[in-house]
Amino acid sequence: MPGIMSCADILALASEISVELAGGPRWSVPLGRRDGTTTNIESANNLPSPFDSLETLQEKFKNLGLDDTDLVALQGAHTFGRAQCQFTQRNCSAGQDDETLVNLDTVTPDVFDNKYYGNLLRGRAPLPSDQVMLFDPVAAATTARIVRRFSGSEKDFFKNFAASMVKMGNISPLTGRAGEIRNNCRRVNRKPY
Repeated sequence: MPGIMSCADILALASEISVELAGGPRWSVPLGRRDGTTTNIESANNLPSPFDSLETLQEKFKNLGLDDTDLVALQGAHTFGRAQCQFTQRNCSAGQDDETLVNLDTVTPDVFDNKYYGNLLRGRAPLPSDQVMLFDPVAAATTARIVRRFSGSEKDFFKNFAASMVKMGNISPLTGRAGEIRNNCRRVNRKPY
């Protein structure tokens, strides 16, 4: 829908639809975002890393107005995610290329469910940044109880995931006259001379 719907809104809708189609929760996606016209290197460099400590993850989320429940819930998207093997704890098997994709949930990799948290409890989460939510020294007082709660209740996980996705979608969106609605999501609109 060139000129009508922003690429930012299309991505937000695609996220909700893909979660729902994989068996996960649905939520109402706030629309009206506009697309940026510049690259935000600082924000890109501050995205969570697969090697971040729990303290670093908590700080990154807190800086965006997200709490420990949001952190644990949003990490739950790894229930149907994939990552390059170079970023996993076990790393690449013999003969695998660094870019080979591995499932982040080995039990139900194509289903959005709470099995990811059971994997965490058994020490089977491939990303180091996932396991820290349970085994980091500060986890016992912060995120570990949330991991256990979500492992025991898919309904609770779904409710919190949906709420956290809405909160995340409302982090400094461009609206009104800020930004633009791109004609092509791959590039900024050309300015008329």
